[in-house]
Amino acid sequence: MNYAELEDFISSKMRMSHIYQPAMLMELMKHGGSVSEEQIGRTLLARDTSQVEYYSIVTRDMVGRVLRKHGVVTRDSKTKTYELAGYEGLTPKEIENLNALLQAKLRSFEEAHGGSVWDHRRKGGSYVSGTLRYEILKDAQGRCELCGISKDEKHLQVDHIVPRNHGGSDDPSNLQALCYSCNAMKRDRDDTDFRVFRELFDHAEPDCIFCDIDSERVIAEEPLARVIRDAYPVTDLHTLIVPRRHVASYFELGRSELNACNRL
Repeated sequence: MNYAELEDFISSKMRMSHIYQPAMLMELMKHGGSVSEEQIGRTLLARDTSQVEYYSIVTRDMVGRVLRKHGVVTRDSKTKTYELAGYEGLTPKEIENLNALLQAKLRSFEEAHGGSVWDHRRKGGSYVSGTLRYEILKDAQGRCELCGISKDEKHLQVDHIVPRNHGGSDDPSNLQALCYSCNAMKRDRDDTDFRVFRELFDHAEPDCIFCDIDSERVIAEEPLARVIRDAYPVTDLHTLIVPRRHVASYFELGRSELNACNRL
C-alpha cells in the first residue's frame, strides 16, 4: 500500500470495535514496518487498563496483604500507596544485596515452575469471540452476575463457571458475566453458577401488593428494583424503593439487589 491508500483506509474504511487496529499499525511504523506478534501483544497489553486494575486488586488483596501481615510493607488507605518498612535505614550496598536475593528467589521459582505459574491467567482469561461475549453480556443485562455493578462502572469479563482446567467448556451454558474484581477473587478454583440468582429475580407473588404494581405508579426503575409512589402516602410524594423480586424482608436481598436499591 502507498501513503494515499493507507490514509484512505485509516480515514474512511477502518471500522473499530476496539483500539487494536490503530495500536498495531502505530507499532509497525514505530519499528520500521516490521514487528513480532509478541511485541504487538505487549503494545496492546500496555493500553489495557483492565489488566492494571486486575493486578491492583492482586496487590491489595493478595501479595500486599501477605507482606503487610509480616510487617514488611505498610499501606496508606487514602492514597493507596505502599512503603517498605525501614527503607530509609538501608545503605545502597544493603539495597543491592537485597535485590540480588530477590532476583535469586525469582530465578529459583521460575526454574521450578516454568510457565505454569501463569496457567490460571491463560486458562481463565482465554479468548472468547466478540459475538459470544456480546451475547453473554446482553443476557446479564450489562451487569456483573455476582455484585450487580454496571459495565459502565467496571469492566465486565466473560468467566467460565466451571474453569477450563477443571474440564469446563466454551459453551454459553458454562459462561457468565463477572466484573474484573469478582472474577479476580473467584479465580479458577470455584465453579459457582451465579445465574441461578437471576432466575430468582423474576419471582413474584400474585397477591403481593409490591409485586403487582400499576405501571403508572412507577417513577424510576432498574432491572432489579424500582421506585414507586406509595398507594397510601404518609405525606405528599411519599415514595418507596422496592426490589422486583418477592422477598419477606430487606435481609433476604442479594448484593446486586441492594446495589440497585442504593443506586435508585
